[in-house]
Amino acid sequence: MIINVSIAGKTYAVKIEDLHARPVRAEVDGEVFDVWPEEQAATQPANPASVQPAPERPAASPAAPKAAPGGRDVNSPLPGVIVEVQVKAGTQVKSGDPLCVLEAMKMKNIIRAGRDGVIAEVFVSAGDQVRHNQPLFRFEA
Repeated sequence: MIINVSIAGKTYAVKIEDLHARPVRAEVDGEVFDVWPEEQAATQPANPASVQPAPERPAASPAAPKAAPGGRDVNSPLPGVIVEVQVKAGTQVKSGDPLCVLEAMKMKNIIRAGRDGVIAEVFVSAGDQVRHNQPLFRFEA
């Protein structure tokens, strides 16, 4: 399947081998990427052809993880290096606020808050290497 994706005004043809495989293998301009999308099976339509594009958010990252409603941890969606941490313990955030920047596969991904709340703990610093699903931040209860 080929999906056209627009990022910062440029459109890319992304070839997806198997949308249900983990990781999803995506080919962009001849380069292959392994992508670990969030598991949202309950909210995904059964027919990928019926998927409507989500409204664009400024500087949004397609790989940005979301804390589950009521969940306390924000985990890394893929392995990479933390480039910048934008919050500290005690910071009040709203859903969608940037928490940090994660560089993976030569792309910078903005990790955003998935809910409103106060950051209780920050587990990473700029320059840290992180694994897939590693906790980055914890919200207060």
